[in-house]
Amino acid sequence: MNDVYVVTGAGPVGWTVAEQLAERGKKVRILTRSGNGPEHPLVERVKADVQDAAQLRDAFSGATAVFHCIHGSSYTEDAWQAELPVAEQKVLAAAGGAGAVVVFPESLYSYSEPGRPMTEAGPRTAHGGKRGVRTALLDARNASPTDTVSVVAGDFFGPRVRTSHAGERMVPAVLAGKKVWVIGSADQPHSFTYVPDLAAAMIQAAGTPPLWNKVWHAPTGPAVTQRQLATAFTDAGGVAAPKLAGIPGWALSALGVFSKDVRELAELQYQFAEPFVMDSAASQAALGLRPMPLPEAAAATVAWWRAQG
Repeated sequence: MNDVYVVTGAGPVGWTVAEQLAERGKKVRILTRSGNGPEHPLVERVKADVQDAAQLRDAFSGATAVFHCIHGSSYTEDAWQAELPVAEQKVLAAAGGAGAVVVFPESLYSYSEPGRPMTEAGPRTAHGGKRGVRTALLDARNASPTDTVSVVAGDFFGPRVRTSHAGERMVPAVLAGKKVWVIGSADQPHSFTYVPDLAAAMIQAAGTPPLWNKVWHAPTGPAVTQRQLATAFTDAGGVAAPKLAGIPGWALSALGVFSKDVRELAELQYQFAEPFVMDSAASQAALGLRPMPLPEAAAATVAWWRAQG
């Protein structure tokens, strides 16, 4: 009987999915180039390259579901375009051969009407840059004969989340009483998703065939401003109110002339200049899940950061 759950990648999403599966008594096989992953009796850590079709066929043997959680080697359109579509096609082919559903974490980048609350039924036809890459990936999954589920999340926060707007640039800084410069406005509502809520939604969707071959939203709490999120971290940490200032879009664009990294960030500045809100009500009903309340999620996040020293 197929009873293995495969996870590709050991970033915050892949690691958390593997942990939650193991805690539920599931056998997990986590694939990374380094052999990294949670230490647990039910977790088998395997060195593998998702670009290698032969390795994938072996690694996916006996799989019930594959959670494809890798990301590009850098936060650039060029890296995403060169790496992600090829890897996804190889994963889809190998999973299809094994009879496994593939579950993807997904972003809000492809949503083409971000000025209004984004729902599962909203249009996802954004083009150009990293947004266009995400649209093309969703289209390719839809065209694949392999069963898939895409679970959309807002910007991440939570344990193990480092490279995020609410990660290492915010949490350790506000806990240390330092001023934090955020992209766009510190006072526009924005949807942030707690990574353990995303992982739980991906696992639930994998085990519910009627939910396959659709796009769902991870349970996500009410939109908050970057200032409110930072304040939740300081409240959880018992420290003084945060000091935040926003970097306006024109400044990012100007700096982007000299820095490719800043230019890549500037592409998404629209998400922080105006309200950027996702609605997960329909998915919460379909999945039977609710987001962790912000005070509890912030407390777990602060505890993890403090454990890092």
